[in-house]
Amino acid sequence: MPATKRPSPSTTSQPHQKRQKSTSTFTPRKVATAEAAAAVDKDPPLYKLLNAVEDGAKRPEKGQSVVYWMRLADLRISDNRALSEASEQAKKESIPLIVLFIISPQDYIAHDRGARRIDFTLRNLALIKDSLSKLHIPLHTITHEVRKTLPSGVISLLKELKSTSIYGNIEYEVDELRRDIKVCELAKSAGIKATFVHNKCIVEPGLVKTKEGKAYAVYSPYQRNWLATLNNDVPAFIDESPKPHANSKQVRESKEFSHLFEAPVPKSIPGFELDQQDQKIMETVWPAGEDVALKILDRFLHTKARSSQMGAIDPLADGAQTSDKTSRVAKYNTDRDDADRDTTSRLSPYLSAGVISVRACVRATMELQKNSKKVDGGKETGIGRWIQELAWRDFYTNILVSFPRVSMGRPYLEKYADIVWEVHREDQADAGYDGDPVGDGTQDSEALNRWKEGTTGVPVVDAAMRCVKQMGWVHNRFRMIAAMFLTKDLMIDWRVGEKYFMQNLIDGDLASNNGGWQWSASTGVDPAPYFRIFNPYLQSSKADPTGEFIRSFVPELAKLRGDDLHNPSVSTAEKLGYPQPIVKHHDVKDRALRRFKNPGEM
Repeated sequence: MPATKRPSPSTTSQPHQKRQKSTSTFTPRKVATAEAAAAVDKDPPLYKLLNAVEDGAKRPEKGQSVVYWMRLADLRISDNRALSEASEQAKKESIPLIVLFIISPQDYIAHDRGARRIDFTLRNLALIKDSLSKLHIPLHTITHEVRKTLPSGVISLLKELKSTSIYGNIEYEVDELRRDIKVCELAKSAGIKATFVHNKCIVEPGLVKTKEGKAYAVYSPYQRNWLATLNNDVPAFIDESPKPHANSKQVRESKEFSHLFEAPVPKSIPGFELDQQDQKIMETVWPAGEDVALKILDRFLHTKARSSQMGAIDPLADGAQTSDKTSRVAKYNTDRDDADRDTTSRLSPYLSAGVISVRACVRATMELQKNSKKVDGGKETGIGRWIQELAWRDFYTNILVSFPRVSMGRPYLEKYADIVWEVHREDQADAGYDGDPVGDGTQDSEALNRWKEGTTGVPVVDAAMRCVKQMGWVHNRFRMIAAMFLTKDLMIDWRVGEKYFMQNLIDGDLASNNGGWQWSASTGVDPAPYFRIFNPYLQSSKADPTGEFIRSFVPELAKLRGDDLHNPSVSTAEKLGYPQPIVKHHDVKDRALRRFKNPGEM
């Protein structure tokens, strides 16, 4: 089979994401007041939800079905805790299991979900529907337009399905936790038992604490405690949940449920459509399905890195060389920051959407280490380093739970709330609506627009941003470089970049995306100190030593080598039609240092 041809990079095309008039009037508050954020931090909603579940209906009457509510981060059948528990109850009571998925456009707008992520969701749902259908389990997909009425809508649907039990995996964002608390309250009043369980993380949020019983705000001590906690009872944390049992074939003939099998998963959602070209690229680069995700994991664990797999190409393309000793995971501790080959797992979209279980990833590494009884989380081995990256996912989710302010548009370090950012809109007086300092992207300043388009004149930044536009993904090192350039060199509000990444990355996850942006902006937990400002040219030579990544995504510079590629001279750039740097790093560095040292001052 011939190698898949890599799509040509584009410097102008944007993922096509329309906004219908009916949804454009929905304007949720994007940034809470400091007082409101502090109040939520004092009383985190996760624990309210857990209490509401515990205080729910104890012995509801037997219904005629059990409902599992699948969410955006649940897109799999295997190793799915809430689905497994719902199936066990359905089997025990000899009643059908029904899987529910609710499309909520207003929630997608509130969380800056992009068309690529929604398209990925729908493609996976279509496969899930087929797989469940073979088990005679219907996947019932509905659209609920008004997010405020979603809890009451869920209860009404349960009554229609004559169900007295609903199961779901916990979503940790503030809005979703509050929604599920309301579901629990309404369910109890209706004699329905609502059960929400942990499923996203390896070690559930809130479990790993300091000696003082507080949440960690620094990764290293968190990771050490996390690893000790995990290895103290490995089976409890990573054992696989059973797959759902099949329903009786008779469910297909029942008046109550037979129609649930008929409605297809929609191909698109109004307001979140991709244009044909972008959709084709996403299907090639990020194919859907649990089987695909497991094969991608297998490639990471057992095959060598390849420069031919660096960009927008089928992750399962032919030509991979098997080698456990020099596989991508085996060399992850030394090669993970090299972006001129596929040195990373490329599993982030599948993990953020729940297409593959993070527990399955850990189990696979233990099998690779001759069925080790302990999880390797040390920095000396490739597997250990990769497990540490998975621990970062848990850490940022734990931050989201313990300090909900970060999902409310607030900096974790409130002292940096007064930093003076540069104007990033042409008409800064037009704030769009109260509570949103970011805007809708229609009035970007020249500096912001050039950052988004990958025309800043700084090759490594431009390559990173063009990769985002083309693939809907970019290596994490390049996310950090691009983020620090925006927040420190251009001095543009980190929330602007956070929103842009969420709208364009197929692996957009609020906890990890926010954590990464606040790290780069020095406003978050365990951040880069404000005085540590990346020199993009030095970062470029370290992360892309061969220059292959830059040459691939910035074709204007394809003939350059060495220092000229990472930092072309004025004459070279002019000759090749490449823009001059929008700012000079050494000139603007002092501005960033001054403003961070004295928040509120110019």
